Amino acid sequence: MTSARASGYLAAAALLTMSLASCSSTDGTATPAPSTRVVTVTASPSASPGSATPSTTTATSSPYTATSARITGANQRATWDVTIPQLSGGTPAVTAEFNQSMRAALQDQIDAQYDPPFGFTLSNGYAKGPFHIGGRVISAEQITGWIANPPGAHGDSLISTVTINADNAKPITLQDAFGNLDSGLQRLSSEAAKILPTTTAGPSYVREGMAPTLTNYANWTASPEGMRIHFGDYQVGAYAAGLITITVPWSALSDVLAPGMQDVLSS
Repeated sequence: MTSARASGYLAAAALLTMSLASCSSTDGTATPAPSTRVVTVTASPSASPGSATPSTTTATSSPYTATSARITGANQRATWDVTIPQLSGGTPAVTAEFNQSMRAALQDQIDAQYDPPFGFTLSNGYAKGPFHIGGRVISAEQITGWIANPPGAHGDSLISTVTINADNAKPITLQDAFGNLDSGLQRLSSEAAKILPTTTAGPSYVREGMAPTLTNYANWTASPEGMRIHFGDYQVGAYAAGLITITVPWSALSDVLAPGMQDVLSS
């Protein structure tokens, strides 16, 4: 996992750890890395699934198309049957990077060491996240359903996000997006404080969950309207509030974004 990919979804394990306090668990044991079986694949044929580097940056005449792949498997600790966002068409290198990053994000959820250790099952989440195909950016959210085995009071959601620069087939991290990461996080936090009271979290939203830390804002996607911030279960509100997404307008971020980045992310 490269550091570039990791910043898009490393927060999943940390957020889930906070949200599992009310769920029952079983003792877990260390297990070998699981094998993953792809049941349905709709990915670009230009790069092998295990390739860490896109094989080409040559553009094709076909447009990008949002597709999906169903991934199933099991090990001694977990069972999973999840349909993840995938991409076809377009520039082979961009398509390959997006598809590999989404698969890596799911693998991170499978491999995560939760504290205390749980046996668990991963399935499709109760909602689908956005899948944005822009002129210069590809960005999507994956929502995965997590439940302890044996089940607790209820399941929880894991969130992964991937944003790829279609100009160079590279992941875009928050560090890339902002000229200064600390300034960017401070701005996101101040804007979140304005928007969150209007969401299902209400005025009593959890302040700690929108503090200016990389973990709190690691799950984000691009859209023409602004940067979408995806908060996990319990992060900024009660479980009953559901998953909360806010959109911070580009106009509120323009002075802290890296040069040229607003044109890419808003495309």
